[in-house]
Amino acid sequence: MKLEKSKMLLLSFMLFSLFFGAGNLIFPPFLGQNAGSNMPLAIAGFLVTAVVLPVLGVVVIAKFDGLEKLAQKVNSKFAVIFTILIYLSIGPGLGIPRAASVPFEMAIAPYLSENVSAGLMMLAYSTVFFLLAGWFAMTPSKLMERIGKFLTPSLLLLLTFVFISFLFKGNTQVSVPQADYASGAAVKGFLEGYQTMDAIAALNFGFVIAATLKGLKVKENKEIVSYTVKAGIVAGSILTMVYLMLSYMGMMSSGVYSIQENGAWTLRCIVSQLFGHPGAILLAMIFTLACLTTCIGLITSIAQFFSKLTTKFSYRSWVFLIVGFSFAICNQGLNTILSISVPVLNMIYPVSIVLVVLGLFDSKLKNNPYAYPASITATGLVSVVYSLDQMKVPLGFVKNMFSILPFYSLGMGWVTVALAAVAISVAVCSMKQKCSVPSEEV
Repeated sequence: MKLEKSKMLLLSFMLFSLFFGAGNLIFPPFLGQNAGSNMPLAIAGFLVTAVVLPVLGVVVIAKFDGLEKLAQKVNSKFAVIFTILIYLSIGPGLGIPRAASVPFEMAIAPYLSENVSAGLMMLAYSTVFFLLAGWFAMTPSKLMERIGKFLTPSLLLLLTFVFISFLFKGNTQVSVPQADYASGAAVKGFLEGYQTMDAIAALNFGFVIAATLKGLKVKENKEIVSYTVKAGIVAGSILTMVYLMLSYMGMMSSGVYSIQENGAWTLRCIVSQLFGHPGAILLAMIFTLACLTTCIGLITSIAQFFSKLTTKFSYRSWVFLIVGFSFAICNQGLNTILSISVPVLNMIYPVSIVLVVLGLFDSKLKNNPYAYPASITATGLVSVVYSLDQMKVPLGFVKNMFSILPFYSLGMGWVTVALAAVAISVAVCSMKQKCSVPSEEV
């Protein structure tokens, strides 16, 4: 079935909005401000993990008709454990609470008067936020219409308005790169892309896009993958443009404002300089729209997964459970959530990347039973050690052993290990004459 251009555009808008949430707003301007004159290199690395890999992830998941089926290429136990871990981390355990707390703490709390309780206001704001997110998630069949027609265009218009205003009357001064960006800016940008959580989110949203296409009477798997690729290209292009705008504003104001804890402070300073006190309302609208759409997509995909995993609770029941748990975690505060997110993402993001890449080359690995288990196990091991190391957990000789890996200090030690694991699996498979694909094709 041929999909109308208008529906294709709405699908692309929906995919963009599912991706563009809390981290997508606060990390690009923060990267631009820290990278200063090295921003072009940093944003190039950032786009790999924040745009290219997420789009590829959506395509791969659509191709396999769900994360669990892709993860089963490793083994059935890993499929269940990893899928649950992904859904919990990107969902009620981390992703959803972060997306809900960012709009309040970054665009509302700073403007509250001293005699107003921030805790009570956060409670009130998050109550309304999650009621809206839950209401949207209750009818997943209407997501494309509601998000694609109204929420996404509104968000893009607001972001473009801020950027154009900055070009004409923003205070600008570019500073030298901060220490982490002075050398290896591209690698630092690549690692910062982890913080958007989009490559992990793609493992959820691929299922949502495939389900939406099926609802539009697109049944053939080839057609689903084809339309997903098209939607991914459009959504990825929009993401790229928005990231470039945000990082540019961060770079151009790097010598104007001092560097604080995160990029929301940078945005707040820029908007305040451009529009004065009314800018707080504009900023709150941008943050709320961006984070609301992401939360809706996450709640929908996670509720769909768990309602199929167990028949004890219906889809609607899972929506209520996810919303309630996320609401409780959200009110613990953004800094607490962010402090947890870094080590968790360092552990699971590399595994997600390798899984997506293997999925892209699955046709070349179909007769190789070792590639997925070997590379995923090796990647996971290095990622866990690196995360524990970053958390200052004493590892003794283990740290010394892993620190000799190329790029380990940059958080990229898993790359060479994953490549080596695939190469060894191909060699072993060839020796046992179980593979029909020559090793040079992999």
